[in-house]
Amino acid sequence: MEEQVINVMPRIGDKAPEFTAVSTQGTINFPKDYEGKWVIFFSHPADFTPVCTSEFMTFANMEKQFNEANCELLGLSIDGLYSHIAWLRTIKEKIEYKGMKNIEVKFPLIEDISMKVSNKYGMIQPGESSTQAVRAVFFVDPKGIIRTILYYPLSIGRNFQEIYRALIALQTADAFQVACPADWQPGDDVIVPTAGSCGVAQDRMEDTENLDCKDWFFCTKKLDKDLVLNTVLNKQ
Repeated sequence: MEEQVINVMPRIGDKAPEFTAVSTQGTINFPKDYEGKWVIFFSHPADFTPVCTSEFMTFANMEKQFNEANCELLGLSIDGLYSHIAWLRTIKEKIEYKGMKNIEVKFPLIEDISMKVSNKYGMIQPGESSTQAVRAVFFVDPKGIIRTILYYPLSIGRNFQEIYRALIALQTADAFQVACPADWQPGDDVIVPTAGSCGVAQDRMEDTENLDCKDWFFCTKKLDKDLVLNTVLNKQ
């Protein structure tokens, strides 16, 4: 009897599972090919489907924004390479959506007919579909560590402004050693790390010039929008 292989879904903080795969832009060795860069690695259910088409057009239209934040895009579905190519050509030649047209998808789209990569990343969820990947999004940092994971069902397209916002927030948190509160956008106040001692807590409560402390555990500070963007978008 063939032994059943059980794949454990990767978690935030794990190293991104390695794989080699064929894509519309050649062979991909992941995450080795992307060392030093952030990656948005995402799956979609199937080629030639309308929700996926709207998503790929949006990602392609925003690719420059992501690249400016030192981030590459990498897509996957369990369709074959020739289906991928035909679909992407159709998008460019025939599809117009929300004012977007003649959209060329330049980032790689991986073929995963065997579902090996999809299963490594927990993209196949039988309760939703055993033959299509759900809409998974993995944020992988320059060291190949998974930093954020988002999952959407087959029927709902992703929020691409939120994907971009999360990427900028992650980079901001790393660069300035802060946390980003709910709905944070560049230019908004950020949260300083919680005080680790009574003395630090007291000092913070008294530092009304640099900090705005609601209580000892909840202190925010200003972080200039231009400083954030110049740092994150490498504009210095």
